[in-house]
Amino acid sequence: RVAVNPTGTLAYITDEGGDSVSVIDLATNAVTATIDVGRRPYGVAVNPTGTRAYVTNNGESSVFVIDLATNLVTTIISVGSSPYGVAVNPTGTRVYVTNYYDDSVSVIDTDPTSPNYNTVTATITAGSYPVGVAVNPAGTFAYVTNGGGASVSVINLATNAVTATIGVGSNPDGVAVN
Repeated sequence: RVAVNPTGTLAYITDEGGDSVSVIDLATNAVTATIDVGRRPYGVAVNPTGTRAYVTNNGESSVFVIDLATNLVTTIISVGSSPYGVAVNPTGTRVYVTNYYDDSVSVIDTDPTSPNYNTVTATITAGSYPVGVAVNPAGTFAYVTNGGGASVSVINLATNAVTATIGVGSNPDGVAVN
């Protein structure tokens, strides 16, 4: 998986077999850092300010938080079983993580002024084997691909409830919202 920082200067690539994230300078197309992030990293997302990256660790049922100024892991957050996809809302105050074997989405509070900072504040039941997740630009809905259900769950982020399920092709994985 790949995430690009908001300025478009750096890309972050998870290496599931190497248990790391590679940082690529997009001006030179060179790897500038390799960050160890636990067993089997899969998803990666960068917050809107470009200060933090969130990496799902499928083998550890956790999310590693990377400080992008130092390229160091600062926090490890436990989530559901076998996390795959990860998305950050437009304000950077919530992170959404799909939990493949739990059929759920973990909601992480990433607002540094909150007393629940860097903790899971809600778990949303999604469809069968959720993989990909994307948040719309308004931050009002998340879209989750259900690999075992040939569907996409639409989650209202104000209520943390699935409001619709849309049938799609078999084994959906990635999702993006314009």
